[in-house]
Amino acid sequence: MRGPGFIFALSTLLSGAVVLDRIAVITGTHVIKTSDLDRDIRLTEFLNREPLKITSAAKHEAAERLITQDIIRQEIIAGSYQRPPEAEGAALEVQLRRDRFGNSSQRMHEELQKYGLTEGELRDRLLWQITVLQFINQRFRAGVVVTDEDIRNYYEQHAAELRKQQPSPIAMEALAPKIKETIEGERINQSFNQWLDQTRQGYRVEYKQEAFE
Repeated sequence: MRGPGFIFALSTLLSGAVVLDRIAVITGTHVIKTSDLDRDIRLTEFLNREPLKITSAAKHEAAERLITQDIIRQEIIAGSYQRPPEAEGAALEVQLRRDRFGNSSQRMHEELQKYGLTEGELRDRLLWQITVLQFINQRFRAGVVVTDEDIRNYYEQHAAELRKQQPSPIAMEALAPKIKETIEGERINQSFNQWLDQTRQGYRVEYKQEAFE
């Protein structure tokens, strides 16, 4: 038989219970919780080397990022797009640890702790970034065509800038591959942003304003 101490402790826990998570946004048929906003802010500011500030404005920015993620995720599922292996996320984590923390696991762990993050959360975020880049490439690159005329026009329009980047004058033919890659990247991004804007217009999004206070 449980004594009065147990009953008192239980009643204290119940009376002091606080809801720590709630729905912040309903997007499509999914929900974004306040904990999702919090984690996205922490990861974004960690990766950007910015001070941790969980403000109302930061929550709204996080919500926009997570809505975009949801749209992309649904498109990946619907289109059966190939996803990168988890090993690529782990490899990017190793690169980040080497570049920012001198390959010190302890230093990175301590920095993650300052932001209230785990290595697993960071790895998942890095893998998602790779997933998005791969999706954009698979979804939009095939529709991009760069002609010789496009390359010539770009070279003429950016001649002064290109000369500054090179120690000595270089013929357009030598720069053509780099110019083509630049134009392709710009057009792929443009196609992606247009698709995203159009998809977002027909996407159900309902904000729970109390979650952003």
